[in-house]
Amino acid sequence: MADLRLEELSAQTIAAANSLTLKPGQEAFLAPETYTHNEDKIDPTTTWARVVLDGDEVVGYLVGNFDEEASDDFRRAALWRINVAADAQGSGVGKFAVHALADEARKRGFTRVTVVWESGEEGPERFFQAVGFHVIGETPYGENLGALDL
Repeated sequence: MADLRLEELSAQTIAAANSLTLKPGQEAFLAPETYTHNEDKIDPTTTWARVVLDGDEVVGYLVGNFDEEASDDFRRAALWRINVAADAQGSGVGKFAVHALADEARKRGFTRVTVVWESGEEGPERFFQAVGFHVIGETPYGENLGALDL
């Protein structure tokens, strides 16, 4: 996976992003309750959606949100979604994507990126901690609220 690059989500890449196959059990962790209940508060003009390509193949997808006016601190610079194809997991795709989001956040003047995740054996907790997120609290739904200090 040496040829990783980001591209804006487009009509050409959206089908591939939507059809990424995850490992068994991971589907249950795609949308924490907090995000489900806050999606209507996301302004499409602040959304940062990208696919990760390895050569010409879509191997990952991420959605960030940058909104310095957001009423909730966790929505100001946030990682809303990250999906990595099952066969590409463990090869640096997710780390590459999170670092790209962090770089974009820095360019926009943010000092941290947040993410929400549910605990569970097949969940993303180990990944988020491995790329530098640390738990800073809990949501009203009992999920972990994590931050990556930039």
